[in-house]
Amino acid sequence: MDALTDNFSLYGKGFLGTVELTVYASALALVLGFVMASFRVAPVGSLRAFGTVWVTVLRNTPLTLLFFAVMLGLPRFGLVLPFELFAVLALGCYTSAFVCEVLRSGINTVPRGQGEAARSLGMTFTQTLGTVVLPQAFRTVIPPIGSTLIALAKNSAIAGAFSVTELLGTYKTLSELGYNIVWTFVWIAVGYLIITLTISALFHVMEKRWGVAR
Repeated sequence: MDALTDNFSLYGKGFLGTVELTVYASALALVLGFVMASFRVAPVGSLRAFGTVWVTVLRNTPLTLLFFAVMLGLPRFGLVLPFELFAVLALGCYTSAFVCEVLRSGINTVPRGQGEAARSLGMTFTQTLGTVVLPQAFRTVIPPIGSTLIALAKNSAIAGAFSVTELLGTYKTLSELGYNIVWTFVWIAVGYLIITLTISALFHVMEKRWGVAR
């Protein structure tokens, strides 16, 4: 217990750093994922192509490599931001590709006739997608989106290697102070468990309220 009780503020700072990364990157991933899913099913060929390239590139790029590209590449083009924002950008963009595909799979479960009926009433593509298709698709993809955001929370550990305050990075300080490395990682694991179980519980409540009965 000494590793935790003697360094509670250090663990707390790392825990809050991971929570902030998870929340902000999740918000970015959901917004970008929604936009890219819309592009993927849009009637405009250039938008579909852009969405396809976005998903293909990001899903097949190692997250660590993406961190290097964002942290080291963007400043060369004059974009200088705090490392925390760079980490949110890397995590959010990476996860958005997976959110996009989850949403697109949900869109594909909605009967095509509903979209055609909406268009026959004079609704635009945006109106059809936003008021008819996506509300139904969302109900079917609540569990996989929850799983995707849980993965994001665990992936945030990579940010610690880039001078971003987060939970896993606390082991370096504690190791230098001579604390038992096993118990150091045990309490780090407990912190991640709290975060992932909270996300899981939140999406379980959402699924019970809005999910499709199976």
